[in-house]
Amino acid sequence: MPTVHDWINNPLGVVDGLFAQSNSSPDWEKKVVEYFKEKLKLNDAHTWVPSLNDVPLHYLKPNSLVKFRCMVQDMFDPEFFLGVYETNDPTSNSKQVKCGKYKDVTEGGQVDFNSRNTVTSERQTFYCVPIPGESQWNSYAGTNQARVVPSTSYVPNRHKRSYEEDDEMDMQPQQMKDVSQAQSSAESHGNTEPKRQETEAPSHDSSPSHCTSSLDLNFPLPGEKGPACLVKVYENWDSFKLNDMLEVFGILSVDPALSVIADEREASSLLDPTEGMETVEEQRVHSPPASLVPRLHMLYAQPLAHNNPLLPSNLSSDLGELASVRAELLTYLTHVLMGDSLAAEYLILHLISNVYSRRDVLPLGKFTLNLSGCPHSSPYTEHLYKVIQQLVPSSYRLCMSLHNMNNQRMVPRKDYTANRLVSGTLQLASNTSLFLDETQLEQGQLDATGVRNITALGNLISWQKVDYDFNYHQMEFSCNINVLITSEGRSLLPSDSQVHLRPTLNPPNLEEYLSAVQVAQVPSQLNKYRIYLSVARILTILHCHILIKNIPGVVFYYVLFILCRTLLQSKH
Repeated sequence: MPTVHDWINNPLGVVDGLFAQSNSSPDWEKKVVEYFKEKLKLNDAHTWVPSLNDVPLHYLKPNSLVKFRCMVQDMFDPEFFLGVYETNDPTSNSKQVKCGKYKDVTEGGQVDFNSRNTVTSERQTFYCVPIPGESQWNSYAGTNQARVVPSTSYVPNRHKRSYEEDDEMDMQPQQMKDVSQAQSSAESHGNTEPKRQETEAPSHDSSPSHCTSSLDLNFPLPGEKGPACLVKVYENWDSFKLNDMLEVFGILSVDPALSVIADEREASSLLDPTEGMETVEEQRVHSPPASLVPRLHMLYAQPLAHNNPLLPSNLSSDLGELASVRAELLTYLTHVLMGDSLAAEYLILHLISNVYSRRDVLPLGKFTLNLSGCPHSSPYTEHLYKVIQQLVPSSYRLCMSLHNMNNQRMVPRKDYTANRLVSGTLQLASNTSLFLDETQLEQGQLDATGVRNITALGNLISWQKVDYDFNYHQMEFSCNINVLITSEGRSLLPSDSQVHLRPTLNPPNLEEYLSAVQVAQVPSQLNKYRIYLSVARILTILHCHILIKNIPGVVFYYVLFILCRTLLQSKH
């Protein structure tokens, strides 16, 4: 059997080996992190690591190294676990010191909680979801760049857990229950490689009684799909923020025993509410079945400045083509905007705008565009959004109908009963394109929810911030979201610039015309546009930082506008 990728297939073996060599030295934990960092840097080894975004969960080997491209949706309270523990083997009367880090359940023998070797450690838990609104081309490009396919040596061989296995699991939780009782209110503690691997696909039959098909995965956008993960963070968790985009490399844990622990804790809290500090609702949210919300024990996380997988690591290789690609993109957008080249220029400036700095409360670099003159009766705005969706890594179209304004939850709010942050439409990752379709707004009365939603959209546009609702107070979260507003007349929302669409083309069938324009763009050409927009956005930040440092007192928005035009029209 090849051993070159043992650190991917059996990372816990590496961890246990370094722990055994440490002789109780505390440096072994740093060595583990450095080991995997170095491995991932060698010859693009990160492309060999399977991705939770691309490979179905039931085709991933439990306790193997996986990666997850995600956004931090919520941060739970810190929890305690057994970093080091000692077990007793009653048959041989032998003791063994084991490592509990990067694991969810203890292994082998009975845990001796009175041992002097026991070390209680602390870790943080992040609830992470796929990046909201990620475009289909983005996911497809990431899959194509991967050098690994689902393992052929590990294939699910069953779809439902047998009754015999359920009986066997009923005998296991005692040692884990002991661990849970020994710690303060946290999730499962201890941690180990499970003796029996989870091989079933997520199904309603295998879910515990408290997790039905209605389990809310708390995705910010309606209709989103993909895995959600509980990411266990062991080092430097203060360096991460809510809504950060991350690529997490960690050890996958889908031990079915986690569901048994959750069931027992829920039952005990129902019988005796004073036994635990968590409510039943909190237990359901913080301890979902691993088959639906797997655990990922972080070894290394890379913050993502962007989520465009097409962008090369060396930007200088593409600078020479910027001017020519820009001209081609301008022509394409001019056709989409029915011959209005000025509107196409403004649209490009909008697509590369970026909040590069903040002066007091003023976000510098944002460029919200109001494209007015859009027809209400035709599907024009829908086709325009599809074009933008083809160009940017992540986007969302919000139809500003009266029903949506009065009923959609846009601002995240804190649920103190379940102790979680309930997501909203405006909980988006940095550089997401938000397409506000105001042509869908009809006559009617906005209720209190609608007024709050309109206010939230206005604050997002003007100040690039969203005030999350914590019931007793509001907490301000800065963001960097590109907002494009399409409307018939001037928008009721603020904007940095309004451009009235002035078509020079009048196709007899608008829908057929726009479809033909989109189909005419081959994938290779679209990829050039996608790379160009991301590179131009990054260069805008770099140039603006230099300019602002050397020209004090400048009118920032005007300079940014002129700079962007000059940058895009220049030849490199």
